[in-house]
Amino acid sequence: MEITVIGTESLGVRGLSCTVRAGERRVLIDPGVALGYLRHGHLPHPCQVAVGAVVREQIIAAMGEATDIVISHYHGDHVPLADANPYQLSLNRIPPLEGTRFWCRGTEFLSFRSRQRREEIAAHLGRPLPVADGISEGIFSFSAPVPHGSPRSHLGKVMMTCIRDGDQTFVHASDIQMLNREGVAAIRAWEPDVVLASGPPLYLLRLTEKDRTEAWKNALSVAIGCGTLILDHHVRRSHGGCRWTEELSDAAGGNVVSAAEFMGREPLLLEARREELYRDYPVPERWHDAYARGEVGVENYMDFT
Repeated sequence: MEITVIGTESLGVRGLSCTVRAGERRVLIDPGVALGYLRHGHLPHPCQVAVGAVVREQIIAAMGEATDIVISHYHGDHVPLADANPYQLSLNRIPPLEGTRFWCRGTEFLSFRSRQRREEIAAHLGRPLPVADGISEGIFSFSAPVPHGSPRSHLGKVMMTCIRDGDQTFVHASDIQMLNREGVAAIRAWEPDVVLASGPPLYLLRLTEKDRTEAWKNALSVAIGCGTLILDHHVRRSHGGCRWTEELSDAAGGNVVSAAEFMGREPLLLEARREELYRDYPVPERWHDAYARGEVGVENYMDFT
């Protein structure tokens, strides 16, 4: 089994996309990318836009090679969109995928907007999307819908993916944020070697002390129960979240890493550094408007990639 993380916060973008090579199968999970549209009053810095552009092309290339594509839920950093902003992946960029099999989060517990996005993807592909929630077939097992973060969250539910190849087991835990025991119990039951999951959004003031304690206990439980826990996405949007993850790794015995570290790269924490980037690398006036119109590119910022 070969696991490649394509785009997530420690790799410079928002998302949790990855590919898994298992025998003859080439699986792409969550083919979406985004940049926080506004953070501290700033649009994405051009260096973030440059990294996002590279990740977009990597996802499109991976789609063309995929035998299977998994969609855990329909938020804009996890799927291509019909109404994508300049920093997301547009459905118009998706190549013909007649021979590719889809495994998708169903319609139960979906918001109106997520249902609409599901229908837009199906219309673009020219075929209905299947419902994979709770099924097992071949190398795949999919969880029943579990909360996107806390059980009291209004963000709906997500589907987790387990892939088995010989004696190796990989779990993509999507946006559970380590905030619900239901998702953690399902992960542990699969007895994975490697888990890729979202950590808690510690930068959000609405996260209570009880939430933080719950996330710690749950993440520690997952880490102790697997070989490697790749903890990224929401937790890597702040320097405090990165420190939290380092402390968690120490408590678990050293097996908690970022996606960048798993890939042998230096973490590229551009979301956490947005204010610093604007301070250190001033952005030309109206650059974002010009970029959205296609009048300027990201060539001058490619060093960040």
